[in-house]
Amino acid sequence: MTRWVEDYVTAWKSNARADIEALFTDNAEYHESPFDTRWIGREAIVEGWRSRWDWQSGGWEFEWSITAIDGWDVVITGIGRYAKLGEFDNLWTVTFEESGRCRRFVMVNTERS
Repeated sequence: MTRWVEDYVTAWKSNARADIEALFTDNAEYHESPFDTRWIGREAIVEGWRSRWDWQSGGWEFEWSITAIDGWDVVITGIGRYAKLGEFDNLWTVTFEESGRCRRFVMVNTERS
């Protein structure tokens, strides 16, 4: 699970199609609130993800920890700090398949004031 999060951060840094594709199953779901993001299927996830490349302008960092593991379900908490956008608390619920790829990703972002 740790490796997957590290690979997620690498993919966010690189914005490379192959890095993003490696994280998700073909039929994966990616949900994010409060942005009402609902990407279904790996191709939709890749396209949606890559459309946010400008969010990283000026740099960013991400601190995270695994909060809970229940079988193939993992809860991850973190803080994203973006030079352009500010700081966000993150709560992720990630469901994996045996392959180690994510089949369902749910993220809640809360902007820090």
